[in-house]
Amino acid sequence: MTAVTVRQTEGISLRQAAFAAVVGYVLLQPVIYAEFVLDPQIVANNTAQTVQNIQTHGDVFARQIVCYLSNYVGDIIIAWALYLLLAPVNRALSLLAAVFQWVYAVLGFQGVLQLVDVFRVVRAGSYVKTFGTTQLQAQVDLLLRSHRYDWSFILILFGIHLVLVGYLIFRSGYFPKWLGIVIFVVGTGWVITPLRPFLFPSANFGWFFILSFGELLLPLWLLIVGWRLKAPVPSPLESPAADTVMGTTS
Repeated sequence: MTAVTVRQTEGISLRQAAFAAVVGYVLLQPVIYAEFVLDPQIVANNTAQTVQNIQTHGDVFARQIVCYLSNYVGDIIIAWALYLLLAPVNRALSLLAAVFQWVYAVLGFQGVLQLVDVFRVVRAGSYVKTFGTTQLQAQVDLLLRSHRYDWSFILILFGIHLVLVGYLIFRSGYFPKWLGIVIFVVGTGWVITPLRPFLFPSANFGWFFILSFGELLLPLWLLIVGWRLKAPVPSPLESPAADTVMGTTS
């Protein structure tokens, strides 16, 4: 019997994964700018004014689209970084959590394409001649509403991701348990809130908007403490990951 050494590819450390997660959360911030600064040009229940705003300030609407794209790129990076951070707790659940956020990001990208269609339809004068003003406004209204409704519903996937992340953080031993509880509660809220029109039509979830900011405690904690993270040391009774393979030679 001879030992054959198998070199494993070295991954990134927990500290590096924490830094990557913080970078991902930074990429999420432009969506706040898009929602509260740029979004007012989309006038509720007044498609004609909305179309005029986009025609006049197309560059502002284009920046809004870029902000949404930045948001979903950040989600992909965060999902990857959190997978690496939480894989030592439970690799299977950590991967499942990442998959939910990746699917959410992909569907979010698809929703952004609806905004791209709005930009193209409104800015290209040929569509007014083809559809007429009334039909063009109806098309824009449909695309904008579809983007908003679709995004609201796929937040369920994002919520499931946070529920799993919160559970893993609670069980990790190298994150504070209170942080896991906060993320778990926020995730549960994102699962329930989009279902309100279908299951709880009379419920008032306005309070959840404030509670949802609890998610920001995670990047804040990673920014302050993440550089001190170390992988947990397995106990002697646990089987370490194999770095050698025993084989036979003739």
